[in-house]
Amino acid sequence: MFIKRIITSVFLLELLSGLFLTLRYFFRAKVTLNYPFEKGPLSPRFRGEHALRRYPNGEERCIACKLCEAICPAQAITIEAEAREDGSRRTTRYDIDMVKCIYCGLCQEACPVDAIVEGPNFEFATETREELLYDKERLLANGDRWETELAARIEADSAYR
Repeated sequence: MFIKRIITSVFLLELLSGLFLTLRYFFRAKVTLNYPFEKGPLSPRFRGEHALRRYPNGEERCIACKLCEAICPAQAITIEAEAREDGSRRTTRYDIDMVKCIYCGLCQEACPVDAIVEGPNFEFATETREELLYDKERLLANGDRWETELAARIEADSAYR
């Protein structure tokens, strides 16, 4: 009988301590996010969807040095280039196979003119594999869409480069 009372009182103490713990956290600020409507902060060094940037005058930055293609461990980047009338080289074809890409960021580090960058967008799910084959036009459109944020991220990361 005495042991039953002890077990019952211990059980009640554990029950009450659990109840108080629940009440303590019930009135605190919530730690979860309502994801599609609320987004958490991203690091300036986050590597998401790729983009090709342009200079402020509208000319594309890529000088077709092909360093990003050479350094890509997954061989996801394909570049073809030719000389222009003014003697500079520019790309005629710049493709990235996002299915192969491992988001290592080596292409971004190798680029001498900050042309290819990995942007802040991590929501680019598709229904077919072909939609993940990015061509030059799509990469430039991503760069135009995210340019202000890309420039701010590169500026924030400049101390570590």
